[in-house]
Amino acid sequence: MTTITIKTSNEYNVHIGQGLLTNFSVIPKASDSQAVIVTDDIVASLYEAALTKHLTECGFQCHSFIFPHGEASKSMATVTDLLQFMSSHHICRTDLIFALGGGIVGDLAGFAASIYLRGIRFIQLPTTLLAAVDSSVGGKTAVNLPAGKNLAGTFTQPLTVYCDIRTLSTLPEDIFSDGCAEIIKYAMISEKELLPLIKDGISKHLEEIISLCVSIKGEVVAEDEFDTGLRQLLNFGHTLGHAIEKCSDFTISHGSAVAIGMALMTKAAVKMNFCEEQLLQELLSMLHACSLPVTCPYTVQELYDASLSDKKHASGTVTLIVPVALGKCILHKADNQELYTMIEAALS
Repeated sequence: MTTITIKTSNEYNVHIGQGLLTNFSVIPKASDSQAVIVTDDIVASLYEAALTKHLTECGFQCHSFIFPHGEASKSMATVTDLLQFMSSHHICRTDLIFALGGGIVGDLAGFAASIYLRGIRFIQLPTTLLAAVDSSVGGKTAVNLPAGKNLAGTFTQPLTVYCDIRTLSTLPEDIFSDGCAEIIKYAMISEKELLPLIKDGISKHLEEIISLCVSIKGEVVAEDEFDTGLRQLLNFGHTLGHAIEKCSDFTISHGSAVAIGMALMTKAAVKMNFCEEQLLQELLSMLHACSLPVTCPYTVQELYDASLSDKKHASGTVTLIVPVALGKCILHKADNQELYTMIEAALS
């Protein structure tokens, strides 16, 4: 097992290893403590019973809130249902929420935990590669609004994170590939030792790769917990990625959309002399190896209009994450005209 400490305003540990889902200890263990397991219907069918059994043995009275899987559930309506569920079971500040699932589960459960009774503790139990390497760490919680993705949210750090690598073995190939997109993102912004592991095969080095990604994110978040500067580098590929998700009415998955977004931004960077053509080819090679898409089905105008709803957009400008070399991206503030020009360059 690997343990990484995330040094934020509320310091916590991320534990990565085999069999952790039913082999971890939590405080309190008092018989009157309650646990709310938040998960979706797919994950519930795989792991909810085992987690309930473990938490019961730890002294918790368990309640499971299960919602339909998919981006459509990442909404204020589902949050309201979860808040009502917790209230009906008289959940109090000494109780715990367990976010069992992928990024949607973690975002939704964390957001609800941050606003219920002005904040109760929650534990992340990621079961997808994307959640393991990225969304379960760093304290960003959010749900979508009709205008765009992740527009309602908070910064709320979990009590701890337990990443059981065994849960990744049940992932469909496309869901596993979604997580690979975020791993490639980390290679592009902070190469470290990721590149040879990616080239050798991500599935062969899961614990090491997840640990490296979490360490990279931990370093960035420790320096910029509230996303006002350096942390925005973690959004490489996400501005256009979120626009693609919105244009598709969320039929294109987050990982696939981010993969396309990274390819588009790097193509634009080449054309506008931020980086060399070789960097684009390196990125495309990694994306192809992970069976990720690289082409966009939408027009310049469609992407531009959707990008205007990005949460990083402010006062007619948006901070774009632009690659300049392998393992190095820069923050580039662009006005709306330059944003349009870069999207045009990416799609030409």
